[in-house]
Amino acid sequence: METIQVVLDSDLLRATDRAARQARLNRSALVRRALHEHLKYLKTRDLEARDRQGYQQHPDNPAEVAGWERAAAWPER
Repeated sequence: METIQVVLDSDLLRATDRAARQARLNRSALVRRALHEHLKYLKTRDLEARDRQGYQQHPDNPAEVAGWERAAAWPER
C-alpha cells in the first residue's frame, strides 16, 4: 500500500470519522472502501452509457426480437 495525503474540510472529516466508528473501521479503511465503491459505480455508469449508445446506433429489429419475446413469455395457465 502507498500512503497519500488528502485534504478534507472539517465537516467532511468529522462525518468520515463518525462513519468509520459506526462501521468499526479505521479512517483509511473507510476511505478505501468508499473509493472502491465509487470507482465501481463509475465503471458501471460508463458501461451503461456504452450500451445505451450502442442501442441508439443499432436499434433492435422487431422481427429479430419477436422470437425471443415469445420464448421468454410465461405460459398461460
